[in-house]
Amino acid sequence: MTVALEGRLDTTTSPELDAFLKKYYSVVHKLIFELKDLDYLSSAGLRVILKAQKAMEGKGGIVIRNANRLVRTVFSVTGFDDVLHFE
Repeated sequence: MTVALEGRLDTTTSPELDAFLKKYYSVVHKLIFELKDLDYLSSAGLRVILKAQKAMEGKGGIVIRNANRLVRTVFSVTGFDDVLHFE
């Protein structure tokens, strides 16, 4: 399943993404986050992505695609670029 994110993933929007993803963890084998249109990623957004990573362990895992430089820097500074798979 591919989830395309756009705009901001922050304290306001991350609960909506979390609720959406919870519906699919049991039926999805691989989760792809398409981030080419994501402009901002906060710690709240990171938590949702890490929660997805844990939920998808033992399955196909998750993939982060097309993160722009700013968003990729957030992953790098927090050390999550070592834990997640990027394309």
